[in-house]
Amino acid sequence: MTTTPISSIDLFTSALHIHPDGDVRADEWRMTSSDSGAWQIATFRVETDADVHADHWEMHPEAEEAVCCLTGGVRLHSRPAGPGGTEDIVRLRAGTAVVVPRGRWRRQELDAPSDLMSITLRHGTRLEKRTDTR
Repeated sequence: MTTTPISSIDLFTSALHIHPDGDVRADEWRMTSSDSGAWQIATFRVETDADVHADHWEMHPEAEEAVCCLTGGVRLHSRPAGPGGTEDIVRLRAGTAVVVPRGRWRRQELDAPSDLMSITLRHGTRLEKRTDTR
């Protein structure tokens, strides 16, 4: 039997990648698509809207995404389903989360500096610059 040493992982500098074969590894976090087949758990300290790319829409076509607010506060905006529609907004406070359906475009804006966690399969992730900025 092989014994792997156990050590702590700084979740603000590494992401956890959960692979289909059951392996869990600390690795760099990715905002863009990955073909590894791994789910990513990534934690972020954010202070401004620029830190959460509020000027972009993001979408995960392969899986749902859990967006968790650990500290602070954030507003998660879902893009309107059609022309002339309005954005759906979910306000998260510390200790709350939302599950974004696969294929749903979303963006975030901060209410306060925050610690956020994202859990998703990054394969096929898309970012799109907002054209409706104020």
